[in-house]
Amino acid sequence: MSDPSSAGGTNVEGESPRVEPTIETADVTITDDAELERTLGLAGALAIGIGTMIGAGIFVFPGLAAGRAGPAAAGSFAIGAFVALLVALPASELATAMPKSGGGYYYISRGLGTLPGAVVGLSLWFGLVFATAFYLVGFGYYAVDTLAELGVSMGDGLVIPLALLFGAGVTVLNVTGTENAAKLQNGIVALLLSILIVFLGYGGLDALGIVGEPSAPQQFAPFGPMPVLTTAALVFTSYLGFAQVATVAGEIRDPGRNLPLAMVGSVLVVGVLYVAAIFVATSAFGSERLSTFGETAMVEVGRHYFGSAGAVAIVFGGLLATMSSANASVLSTSRAIYAVSKDALLPRHASHINLRYGTPHVALGMAGGPILALVATGRVELLAEVASFLHLVTYGLLCVALLALRRADPSWYDPDFRVPGYPVVPILGALASFALIGFMQRTSQLIGVGIMLATAGWYAYYGRDVTLKGVVE
Repeated sequence: MSDPSSAGGTNVEGESPRVEPTIETADVTITDDAELERTLGLAGALAIGIGTMIGAGIFVFPGLAAGRAGPAAAGSFAIGAFVALLVALPASELATAMPKSGGGYYYISRGLGTLPGAVVGLSLWFGLVFATAFYLVGFGYYAVDTLAELGVSMGDGLVIPLALLFGAGVTVLNVTGTENAAKLQNGIVALLLSILIVFLGYGGLDALGIVGEPSAPQQFAPFGPMPVLTTAALVFTSYLGFAQVATVAGEIRDPGRNLPLAMVGSVLVVGVLYVAAIFVATSAFGSERLSTFGETAMVEVGRHYFGSAGAVAIVFGGLLATMSSANASVLSTSRAIYAVSKDALLPRHASHINLRYGTPHVALGMAGGPILALVATGRVELLAEVASFLHLVTYGLLCVALLALRRADPSWYDPDFRVPGYPVVPILGALASFALIGFMQRTSQLIGVGIMLATAGWYAYYGRDVTLKGVVE
């Protein structure tokens, strides 16, 4: 098979050439040639996926989710993992066929056309912005709690300033090189997983009565089945990390092997950890009391099992988790902007690459600014649900794009990984993604629809003359 990262060129005799897209505008034809350097291996790709997902799911959501669904919040996380897996498999096939930066935008634009691609690409930018702001607000809460555990009580008034400061720092770090951001991510995730395995292992044994006293039984779904589904829609933000691996596909070595392993593997690992965390947390306090602890409920769970040392370990783990989520999300947001700009659907200077560091510094600036503005609102649940809405639209269309590409079977479509159970898996992935949107709060739905309409308006104003050639003929 020809090199998927090559731009044009000759092919080996007997192989069909991989045709690279060309972008035509009213005034200029642009060849899709310049690429970011491939510096990320499997460990780095897994760290992006796991590190992004593990933060909100375990350290921010348990109290909020338990208040909505009771112990059945574990089922909400399981539903989210199932939907994510239905999308991760089609995304893996598309990513190995088109290992380019931009992720869902790139695949949808090549499979469904310029207008759907533009709406998804610009919406993905905003979806990642909302998600990153959510992670940063979580970081602020855990930073304040870390100081409190160390005897420095600053109050919640410091949450937003700390989140803003860290957000600015992460943006600057990403400008200095993808490899630097990846090294930070690898270290954080390794330490974080070590803390969680010890904590959840002991907590699980305690909850089952193998050590300590068995917990009092609770009604699994005290509020009925509907809150389980609405909570699944809320916590789906926790599973956005696997798709963020795809947004940096153009920087991953051996993408045919590493992309599927990273996307599917990160969903499976994190899904198990989420369900275990909710089980342990609700066993420690009961869902009603757990919900009163809010965004830092897991700190009290750590204190319950291990005393003050457990509380310190959890606040430190929460700090690491929200750091890793924010770091990976800033990286992915900038790559979504980079890909859309490279296709001339945003001003082309947004895809400029810094010659010293090899990073899209303009795109990073366009990511960091809106993120910091949303952080200032401090609206945790709203940020999470709007992010989920925009990503679920992308995931549903991504599955549709796979069906369209398989049907058209263009000569350049030659993935190293193919979805098992085709076409059932992508059809279920599309239906499940769109269905989950229906269980969100009306405000989140309206904001999400408004953003998509605004992106369609931008396309009509700025990008209607852009046509992607050499894709699906």
